[in-house]
Order: sequence, then C-alpha cells, then structure tokens
Amino acid sequence: MIETRVLAPDDWRIWRGLRLAALTEAGDAFGARLADWSGEGDREDRWRARLAIPGSINLVAVVDGQPVGMASGVPGENEQIVELISMYVAPAGRGRGAGDLLVEAVERWARQRGAEVLRLAVAEGNENAWALYERNGFRDTGEISGLMPDGIRREHVLTKILVG
Repeated sequence: MIETRVLAPDDWRIWRGLRLAALTEAGDAFGARLADWSGEGDREDRWRARLAIPGSINLVAVVDGQPVGMASGVPGENEQIVELISMYVAPAGRGRGAGDLLVEAVERWARQRGAEVLRLAVAEGNENAWALYERNGFRDTGEISGLMPDGIRREHVLTKILVG
C-alpha cells in the first residue's frame, strides 16, 4: 500500500535523499542540477529552508516504510495559482500509483487553499511525466518557460483548472 506523508523541515534528510536520487537518476527532467545541491550546496540549513517555503506543502509517497516519491505545492504568482514542483517517483514506486497519489495530494492541498489553478512545468521529452499529468487532468497551455540546464530543451507549462 502506498501512502503520502507531509514533511516538515525536521524531515530534511528524507527530502534530501529523494531529491539527490532524482537529480542523479533523472537530472534531465529538472531545472536544478545535481551540482547545485551537492558539494557545498549540500547543507542542512539549505535543505531545511527548502522545506520551509512559506505557504508550501512537501510530500513523500511511502511504500512499506520506504520513501519512493516526492512532490511540493508552492504559492504561485498570485493567490489563485499554486505550483506543483519537485515531482519525482523513484523506480521502486513507478507503476504502482505513487505519482498519481502525489499529484492528487497536491491538488487537494491547492483546493483547500482556495486556488483556482494548479500549474506545473514539464521538460520536453519527459513522456512519462506528460502522461501522468494528462491522466490527472492537466492540459498544455502552449506557454514555454525557460531553458533547461542543458541549454537546449525548454519546459512546457501545463495547468489544471480547479474551479467551475
């Protein structure tokens, strides 16, 4: 059985483990790079601060006591918009519904906040993520965001309308 759990800043080691795994295994899917969060960037105060973004929620998916996925919801550009960021499911959680549970949990949080739109960015070529988001009701807005760290690919903005 998969369950989701909300993390607090004291859970930074759990978040760190998953985030470093994500950036190692699927680094081309993220706007951040492993180099940004390792070496001198790998500091407890930085991980704690990441989990303490005001108004955010940070979640992990857990299978048999083992964290297998992560996602965050953070305030967007205005009160009606929230962002789904840092989404990752480790190989041990794939094909088991962990991604869907994380997306649903962030959506539930967004609705409780009174948000009207849940927004995310997904890298070109990340077909599994696109399928997950489309399966959960997200649609491509046609908006293209900044360059990925490779300097070539871009992210596409997807949204899900939460009202009406």
